[in-house]
Amino acid sequence: MKPKAKILFVEDDLSLGFVTKDNLEWQGYTVTHCADGLEAEEVFKKGEFDICVLDVMLPKQDGFTLAQKIRQRNQDVPIIFLTAKSLKEDRIHGLKIGADDYLTKPFSIEELVLKIEIFLKRNKVGASAVPSRQVFDLGTYTFDFENLELKHPEEVQKLTLREGEVLRFFCLNPDRVLKREDILNTIWGDDDYFIGRSLDVFISRLRKCFKHDPNVKIENVHGVGFKLINP
Repeated sequence: MKPKAKILFVEDDLSLGFVTKDNLEWQGYTVTHCADGLEAEEVFKKGEFDICVLDVMLPKQDGFTLAQKIRQRNQDVPIIFLTAKSLKEDRIHGLKIGADDYLTKPFSIEELVLKIEIFLKRNKVGASAVPSRQVFDLGTYTFDFENLELKHPEEVQKLTLREGEVLRFFCLNPDRVLKREDILNTIWGDDDYFIGRSLDVFISRLRKCFKHDPNVKIENVHGVGFKLINP
């Protein structure tokens, strides 16, 4: 079977790591498994990966620190965090530092594979369809979805895949109030409470990206959702 994509999988529980790696390889992926954060950082520096799946609680270097260092080297690679079910703070913090999604333990292989496939498809790994519109003018900014860049005469900002998807959804629906559930179901495929908190994190981060043009805004519409103001 031809490998679909290269996955960096970081998990210190060796039993869980072995079973997950074995199942992902059976699905056709090339999987590099690391048992601690420092080892994973060195492996990432030397290789190219299509997606990273990181446990939060890791020896030598935790998953949050590892994700930040990955983001310093690569703004585009999708990052999925594995978090303890009771630690909702981990999920929000992970999203703030640049992760794209999370999966709570215990998880099923089917659920992990589904999330991986969604990200790889959106990141054009093994995908043939290209979105019909890629570039948008937002005030004094230009948003290049294909390259995940928000360009302004004073700086060029790299967005994560999730940030790009959320912003593109706004751009494709100008002058419309977008319901929270519509955004969540379109981008995340679900609208549960914790994913809703994830959306709030991404909206907050996107708002900060438009600091050079106060006329570009993402406004709250109380009890309904959000609206992009693009002069």
